[in-house]
Amino acid sequence: MTFQELNIIPPILEGLKKANYSKPTPIQEQSIPAVLAGRDLLGCAQTGTGKTAAFSVPIIQLLSQGSKQKQGSPGKQSDQKVRSVRAIRSLILSPTRELAIQISDNIKMYSRYTDIRSVAIVGGVSQRVQERALQQGADIIIATPGRLMDLVNQKQIDLSKVEILVLDEADRMLDMGFIHDVKRIIAKMPNKKQTLFFSATMPPEIVKMVQTLLVNPVKVEITPVSSTVDRIQQSVYLLEQGKKQNMLNHILQDKSIATALVFTRTKRGADRVTRDLAKINVTAQAIHGNKSQNERQRALNNFKSGVTRVLVATDIAARGIDVEELTHVINFNLPNIPETYVHRIGRTGRAGKSGMAISFCEKDELPFLKDIEKVIKKSIPEVKDHPYPMTNMPVFVPMNQTNQGKRTKPSSRTADSRSGFNRATADKPAKSKANPARKPKSEWFTKRDKAASGGRSEERSSNGSRSGRSDNPQAKVKGASSSERVRKADHSQTGSRSTYQSQQRRSKTRNDKVN
Repeated sequence: MTFQELNIIPPILEGLKKANYSKPTPIQEQSIPAVLAGRDLLGCAQTGTGKTAAFSVPIIQLLSQGSKQKQGSPGKQSDQKVRSVRAIRSLILSPTRELAIQISDNIKMYSRYTDIRSVAIVGGVSQRVQERALQQGADIIIATPGRLMDLVNQKQIDLSKVEILVLDEADRMLDMGFIHDVKRIIAKMPNKKQTLFFSATMPPEIVKMVQTLLVNPVKVEITPVSSTVDRIQQSVYLLEQGKKQNMLNHILQDKSIATALVFTRTKRGADRVTRDLAKINVTAQAIHGNKSQNERQRALNNFKSGVTRVLVATDIAARGIDVEELTHVINFNLPNIPETYVHRIGRTGRAGKSGMAISFCEKDELPFLKDIEKVIKKSIPEVKDHPYPMTNMPVFVPMNQTNQGKRTKPSSRTADSRSGFNRATADKPAKSKANPARKPKSEWFTKRDKAASGGRSEERSSNGSRSGRSDNPQAKVKGASSSERVRKADHSQTGSRSTYQSQQRRSKTRNDKVN
């Protein structure tokens, strides 16, 4: 099939030809006719399938034809001055700046021979420049939710005339916490509009949103996860703790790896990997949220042009990276969300080409590896011949043989079951809680307490002072029996000694405070 057979108008065909588009991809073949017919669309497709052209080409055509009809209709030609500032008729929402800029660049290519104007509204760049572009008028806005919401709140953007809404990579917007902003933005638009919804995965929140937004949509599902994964040669290195950078340096000694996209979990990690690669003379640049938009764009351009051999990125910053000749994706850190793994490796093997995905896995990441293999429904081959193998591999015990994290009581007490267990008492029967010979707790210390308190009270009465110390405690217990006198004297001396010592400590504390 050709683009002409899809009834694309000549100006857009010319733009597609200039962009070296020879024939439509499967998602374009299925989506373009449905969008041109005014239907809502639900597209489940991975990156690299050509979905940007699948929604932007028919949007350009619909808006272009709509403009001509309005200009040619009776009574409208006298309103040229009123239409000098164009109303926004299509909004395309994207999760990241890079993806929004990429979509904007593509739309400019497709629409270069039409009168359609488009503006990218993203964070990280001057808002003033974007405001000036909006004042000149725009038919299509490509935006990230955060910056768009700012301009809507400032009354710089009016969404009341939007005819076509596109939500691209909606699952990523959900992951990044933009879904509430998206709902607020949609509330600013007319209820009657055409909605095109694209998502690589369909979590429950996205399914709920689809049911709310779309009316009898055409469903297009291209390249499911399994087939995308099958095109890519995957491997995993099980590494000793702290050896990932050494392994990366070792792999990049292979000069046949012309370009590589390395994924890290954190921004600091991306910067650290970049610095370490520079030490071995590998050209590398980092791209993440702490970089300015200009720095990110410069790094991306250098990577695409071949100036930089390695691009180190976080997941969020990597959205929108589209490099046709990218042969290798390296997961420096395994993602804790299995679907993110599919998004990452989808950067290579684009447009039907093959690619390689290499993953590094330390001991604490083994659960992530198992989750990923469940999602892709295949085991990732392990590379064992390398200089930094994992030692002391954990043994996975079947779930029915484990206590599943619950603390269990030993079935019998033995000398080996508890450290410090006295073997001499092992044969003695344990005291029962119901032992009638056992005294209640209330009587355990009765005699001792009485004796101690008696000693202290007598001490106070004889000396007239609480701090007095008795030199002859036996004199205070005159009249008692011999054995009783000795016992009381012992307790009295012990009680008075402890009282004296406690008073000495309090006195020292007061002196310290004064000093």
